[in-house]
Amino acid sequence: MLKVGLTGGIGAGKSAVSRLLAGYGAVIVDADRIAREVVEPGSPGLAAVVAAFGESVLAPDGGLDRPKLGSIVFADRELLGTLNAIVHPLVGARSAELEAAAGPDAIVVHDVPLLTENGLAPLYDLVVVVDAAPGTQLARLTALRGMDEGEARARMAAQATREQRLAVATLVIDNDGPLAALEPQVRKVWEELTARAAAPRD
Repeated sequence: MLKVGLTGGIGAGKSAVSRLLAGYGAVIVDADRIAREVVEPGSPGLAAVVAAFGESVLAPDGGLDRPKLGSIVFADRELLGTLNAIVHPLVGARSAELEAAAGPDAIVVHDVPLLTENGLAPLYDLVVVVDAAPGTQLARLTALRGMDEGEARARMAAQATREQRLAVATLVIDNDGPLAALEPQVRKVWEELTARAAAPRD
């Protein structure tokens, strides 16, 4: 098994890279998706979040009101730390289960937005960073996700810097351009991953 960490700043295009790698045959373990699963209605995770932040973070249907919670934690690093302390251990445990189920010959790509922030690079055989300039990230968040500029900047500021992410990278994918320019880079990275997976290791 080859364990790959995939990360990138918000709006860098990591999800597009993840989809392309899945198309080539990678087993994707998506930390964001798992983070949603572990706070579904009725889960211990959601109960812990409500205990920490109050019932105001619940939507009328009893689920988590993500925009409301996001507006709270991304404006306060201490509260963000409180949320992460609840969710991250649950995500880690579920990720380990999915990795174990992938099989010994799999290339498992852990799609982890906060890989750099949480010092997770040593957990993987290599780290792929999807890189984009902050201006590109901001433009995508406002144009494609409909965020106002202040919210987008707050989300970006809550993450590691571009330089910090690049410092943990084994391979870098430049995603400042269009999707057409992204696909050949991802194909090249997949070829590198398959070569590493096939190489004998101690």
